[in-house]
Amino acid sequence: MLTLTQIQQILEKEKLLREFITPTRWTLTAPFDKTFHNITYDSREVDADTLFFCKGNNFQQRYLEQALSEGLTCYLAEQPYDVSAELAIIVTDVRKALAVLSMAFYDYPQEKLKIIGITGTKGKTTVAYFTKQILDRTTSKKTALLSTLNTTLDGVTFFKSKLTTPESLDLYRMMAEAVENKMTHLVMEVSSQAYKVARVYGLIFDVGIFLNISPDHIGPIEHPTFEDYFYCKRQLVTHSRQVILHHEIDHFELLLELTKKKNIPVITYGNKQADYCIQPLEHPLAFSLTGAPDPFHLNGSYEILLAGDFNKENAAAALLASALVGADQKAGHQGLAEALVPGRMNLLLKSNGAHIYVDYAHNYLSMKSLLAFAKEQHPAGRLVVITGSTGNKAESRREGLGQAIGEYADLAVLTSDDPNFEDPKKIADEIQQGIKNNHVQVHFEIDRKKAIKEAIQTAGPNDAIILAGKGTDKYMTVNGESLPYEGDYHLAEKFIQ
Repeated sequence: MLTLTQIQQILEKEKLLREFITPTRWTLTAPFDKTFHNITYDSREVDADTLFFCKGNNFQQRYLEQALSEGLTCYLAEQPYDVSAELAIIVTDVRKALAVLSMAFYDYPQEKLKIIGITGTKGKTTVAYFTKQILDRTTSKKTALLSTLNTTLDGVTFFKSKLTTPESLDLYRMMAEAVENKMTHLVMEVSSQAYKVARVYGLIFDVGIFLNISPDHIGPIEHPTFEDYFYCKRQLVTHSRQVILHHEIDHFELLLELTKKKNIPVITYGNKQADYCIQPLEHPLAFSLTGAPDPFHLNGSYEILLAGDFNKENAAAALLASALVGADQKAGHQGLAEALVPGRMNLLLKSNGAHIYVDYAHNYLSMKSLLAFAKEQHPAGRLVVITGSTGNKAESRREGLGQAIGEYADLAVLTSDDPNFEDPKKIADEIQQGIKNNHVQVHFEIDRKKAIKEAIQTAGPNDAIILAGKGTDKYMTVNGESLPYEGDYHLAEKFIQ
């Protein structure tokens, strides 16, 4: 709970308070004391003891009026509204106010957890899963996770995430729940939007990982320019107690300069010039990590379940971050050997040597990246793609999928992928229209399970099979219903055996 006096003190400390307004006067100090047992930005979740935040680009006065009709007496906003309220708290920035008051309302749960924040254009989810799996070996599964894909607040039970980084009020509520569940660590992805709209305002991470930076999320809705995007991304560096940087990324020198300016300890990983050097080994899923000196005792070889040198780099980042909050090398070995990231370049090997890659690739860029990697790794064999595209949304993706297939694949089996109310054959035809290379064989098989089985059974020793789009999803959306589906990864495992 929060009292009005506490709210005044917190807002004044952050220089966010403008004034209090009652029906009879304006004042710079709380005109009376009141205790709030609930805080929310949802007008449907209010009562007389709720503090309601008027936030968001789409906020309308009618939401506040609805809340007042349900018994609300006090609201917080950046401007007063012409409504009958007992009290209006006017602030300079409602999102920042939401963040600092949410911390206080939930009794500063961030101080009771070791928190690792991960940012970058690519790889956040993979590093988050790697790190959690390593820490699970250290903390007896007392590590919570907030990722783009899934969230767990008890270390074991997962549910789908709505945002990469939750709204600040939801973030601190989740942290408080994790603390109540006796979690000791939290691994979370930090999006550029999290800083853009103050979801993590005032939060200091125990460890911040900066993976990479390239143009993304640039447009009128998210970031107007790359500079704005990069500025938001690098806020994680200045809001962490220790930082881990990939040595070879773009703008590395600027990021390193930031750490020096703020006197923040930094550890780098990458090539021979980094603090820790990554060296691929003969086995496609193995790598060595070498530091000179090696203060964390991490030198040695490791194996992961995901293909690609970039995933070995992701694993190195996870090893270093985990070591900074208490994990040892044994936990690193075991965690990485078991970490399966849903739909992220998961590799399975058929007994004859054929490689099966399972990935969520669903648009031109992700499919092109996946196929280019597989083509480079398997120049002598066939590259077989099994994919579809979701129905009743993102129709523009279909041509892009076809374009990527035409640039790299030898055979495409187009099949169902959450067709919903659309005909899977119609979706497949639209993908095929984007395939401009006449040398690519294209087949249609509506039964995705059958398509996967046949592709794996006929795969030769040098072939690569790409199962794209569904990953580990346990459902198939058809005619508005989520029907049971075993998941591409599980099916591939079964058919290999």
